[in-house]
Amino acid sequence: MAIVHSSIEIDGAIDKVYALAKKVEAFPDFMPDLKSVKIVEKNEDGSRTISEWVGIVKEFKTTIKWTEEDIWDDNAKTCKFSLVKGDYGKYNGFWAFTDLGGRTRFDSEIEVEYDVPLVGALIKGLIAKKMKENVDGMLAAIKQEVERT
Repeated sequence: MAIVHSSIEIDGAIDKVYALAKKVEAFPDFMPDLKSVKIVEKNEDGSRTISEWVGIVKEFKTTIKWTEEDIWDDNAKTCKFSLVKGDYGKYNGFWAFTDLGGRTRFDSEIEVEYDVPLVGALIKGLIAKKMKENVDGMLAAIKQEVERT
């Protein structure tokens, strides 16, 4: 199991950054490691969503699929997410957005476990490293998208 932390400062107002982060279904438009994200369930106020994700793992020439539940807190500007089902053994975490006066800090923590039968510690280490790269890439992509618009 790996716990991945990542943080980035974005030159954009917290409301703009948070609104973009909530549009997970648009992530594949600007994140090359995501094939698709589909919202399959959403409550009226958007505070709870269930989404199906398909990620691309180029190194293994494969995809990884999972369904997650997101709980959004618009007042606290946070999102807690957890695995509903999928290829991961464990996948949960949170996002937190902090107002820095015209800039926003976006913090992410993800706990992930990907159990592959007969796979040694080296490959599990590679998977943890890849998850860290993906999280860093996701935050950088959101930063780029906010700062571009």
